[in-house]
Amino acid sequence: MGIVELLLLAVGLSMDAFAVSICKGLETKSITFKECIICGIWFGGFQGLMPLVGFLLGTGFEKIINMIAPWLAFILLAIIGINMLREAFSKKEEETRPGFGFKTMFIMAIATSIDALAVGITFVAVPVNIFAASAFVNAIVGCIIIAITTFILSTIGVRIGSVFGARYRKGAQAVGGIVLIIIGVKILLDHFGVFG
Repeated sequence: MGIVELLLLAVGLSMDAFAVSICKGLETKSITFKECIICGIWFGGFQGLMPLVGFLLGTGFEKIINMIAPWLAFILLAIIGINMLREAFSKKEEETRPGFGFKTMFIMAIATSIDALAVGITFVAVPVNIFAASAFVNAIVGCIIIAITTFILSTIGVRIGSVFGARYRKGAQAVGGIVLIIIGVKILLDHFGVFG
């Protein structure tokens, strides 16, 4: 796998995190630069860490990871999405400062990066060839590229969501919840080969 394929893979992997970042922005009344960066660090960090974990686990656990990862991502995203829908249709008007705390971001980072675990396993079968170095060094460089790409897109995504969320808060929150559920369902359907 060369640099072009790796960049395309990084963008593809970061799309879930980008969509969830937009949802985080939608549910937050006024976003700060710090919160955008926090979101980027969480999603970028996990998106870069998971392929490395997958690479280190190697092919011995490939079947188990491929079986569990889509279900775990689906369950976590569905729970978060349903909670957003509940809040959107609640009659109680509240100042939402939802979520840039450890627990919230940890769950979302895991949910959006779980599929990257399987990608790390593919680094064993289809090694990354960027430098004339060991497979491990190339895998680490690949993980760093994935992390940086996800960081940038997530940071931008949370800001985009915030701009729209400030104007259309309740509707945007409902849409955000639906999007999270759809992403979870898509991950599950991809696992069963529905989309290819």
